[in-house]
Amino acid sequence: MAEKITKEDRERVELLQIVSSSKKAFKELSLEQLERLRELVEKKDYSHNKKAHKSKVKLLSKINVRIFELEDEKKYSKAD
Repeated sequence: MAEKITKEDRERVELLQIVSSSKKAFKELSLEQLERLRELVEKKDYSHNKKAHKSKVKLLSKINVRIFELEDEKKYSKAD
């Protein structure tokens, strides 16, 4: 029996397509989009596929770094 594709699955795939389209596209995502993508990727279970799980961890790391950069920029722009 095939799994049903949920609204969250579609949203996750849509955001992942943006991220994978180019390196520049990843930097253009808003803080809200990055946080949502992180949430959706964390929810998805890739434990059955070792390579996919490794990619998930790597992507989450990149997302977290980018979120930190954006929050840091916000913090310093308010200090000015």
